[in-house]
Amino acid sequence: MRISDLLKLAFRNLFRRKARTILTVIGVVIGTVSIVVMVSIGIGVNKSFDETLMQNGSMTIIQVSKYGDIYDDEGNYVGSKEQVLDDSVVAQLKELDHVWAVSPVIMKYPALMSGKYQNYANLYAMDSEAFRAFGFPELAYGEYPTKEHPTTVVLTKESMAYFWRSDGRDFEEKSIDPLVDKVVLKFEEYETHQRKKPFELELTDVAMMVDDISWMYMGNMYMDIEYFRKIWTDYANTLTVEDRKKAMKVLDSYEEIQINVDSVEHVAQVQEAIEALGYSSYSEMSFLEPIKETSNILQLVLGAIGSIAMLVSAINIANTMVMSIYERTKEIGVMKVLGCLVRDVKRQFLLEASLIGLIGGIIGILISYLLSYLINTYGSGIMESLVGEGTTAKLSVIPFWLPFAAAAFGMLVGLLSGYFPARRATKIRAIEAMKTEG
Repeated sequence: MRISDLLKLAFRNLFRRKARTILTVIGVVIGTVSIVVMVSIGIGVNKSFDETLMQNGSMTIIQVSKYGDIYDDEGNYVGSKEQVLDDSVVAQLKELDHVWAVSPVIMKYPALMSGKYQNYANLYAMDSEAFRAFGFPELAYGEYPTKEHPTTVVLTKESMAYFWRSDGRDFEEKSIDPLVDKVVLKFEEYETHQRKKPFELELTDVAMMVDDISWMYMGNMYMDIEYFRKIWTDYANTLTVEDRKKAMKVLDSYEEIQINVDSVEHVAQVQEAIEALGYSSYSEMSFLEPIKETSNILQLVLGAIGSIAMLVSAINIANTMVMSIYERTKEIGVMKVLGCLVRDVKRQFLLEASLIGLIGGIIGILISYLLSYLINTYGSGIMESLVGEGTTAKLSVIPFWLPFAAAAFGMLVGLLSGYFPARRATKIRAIEAMKTEG
């Protein structure tokens, strides 16, 4: 028989028992929706973590902090240890394979004064080459410090946004524009010697980061580490002899050393090399790996749930085809008597089962897109709880291949579910079938 004839017969037979066919198709729809939606949620969560981490920090950056975390053999945090980070450590880290750039970091928390208003900011003093090597954000105006021009201080919108009255009279907030308003930097760790003038640094050479930056830069300010050494020494010279000695020790070691690796694939290798030197380290990649593992497990679990639903659909299809064979025994006999080949009978039932799977799969895909839209529309709160506020990541992501895979899977389920009933149909003897009532 021609395939066109088989298709006509298949559609006619399917609609002969409309209620049964519809119920069976609904089963496939539920299975398809379960698989597509469940897998799309797993993909969405996985992708959102990747995107969030990429936005919040480079995947190739490793941090060696003054107080390194200690973990047991099972990866559980057990405490921290103080690590002496000086120029000798910087030199060792620069010699490691796959290390592209290394920068020591000195951190301070100075006061920023503008007339009667004040604020505090996290000051990071780094190697001037680090600002380019580590992929710092673009600037709204100004330039990052260089060895030729080290005096630029890089600010952020957040560091200038919330100044308050320093005289204590009234609580009043004010946003400061460093291009218009005078801004003075002051260190407050030690009291000024009574015979010395307090240290103040007017910020006249400034640059400003663009507004759309990661949270890791918000509220911070940056400067060249050699320039910091100079102004910190000037500050130390305004102190008593005893305090000056304490202050100058700041320049002997670092709060942090940042390393930029040449590729994401080498981050773990470099971290192992750092551990071999006796120093603990941290990277976004080391944070990402357990998250990705959890996300992959989530995908498998969700996919398994969807597969169970599809398995139930397969059983329903098989049951439908078996019942159809019992009801159409005489029809099968007539087909054989009229000269239909065994393979045509087999193809007939396989085609019917496949059509059930295909129709259910297509309807299920359409419903899946609708549900995915609703999940993303009303599930923003869930995503924010997972990856942080302000995220634009989607909870459900349907890649282009998933609908095709789901449709093919639905058809395959129908085909496999109809295989044994179809074989059974071919074994029915024509003479016995003709004697059957109905």
